[in-house]
Amino acid sequence: MRLLLAGVLAGAALAVSPPSRGLPPAPPARLQVTALEFEYRLSRQSIVAGPALIELVNLGEDEHDLRLRRVGGTRTYALRGTQPDERGLLRTRLLPGRFRLWCSLADHASRGMRAELRVVPRPSTA
Repeated sequence: MRLLLAGVLAGAALAVSPPSRGLPPAPPARLQVTALEFEYRLSRQSIVAGPALIELVNLGEDEHDLRLRRVGGTRTYALRGTQPDERGLLRTRLLPGRFRLWCSLADHASRGMRAELRVVPRPSTA
């Protein structure tokens, strides 16, 4: 019985120990984008590169979506259209650089629904 209990405790200790090759993964950067007619408001102007959670909150009267692309990049990240008082969440990983954000619906971007986000390198821990 003691041997079984010791094995269970050792297994539990291993399950909660951080990886031996370094620090545990950093938590995702968080950004909230509020959509209004016809503008975006960002909760912050920059986030740290790596995993990111980007939330679109539609406080407008029309449907809005969110697209973002790194300046000089080719990949477009997309968050589906959200109705008024809805929220959408994008889980992704971003590289350092400047990102353009825009609403791709109708003429929303040309009417002001665009913004810029800076993604800065993660500070080294060494």
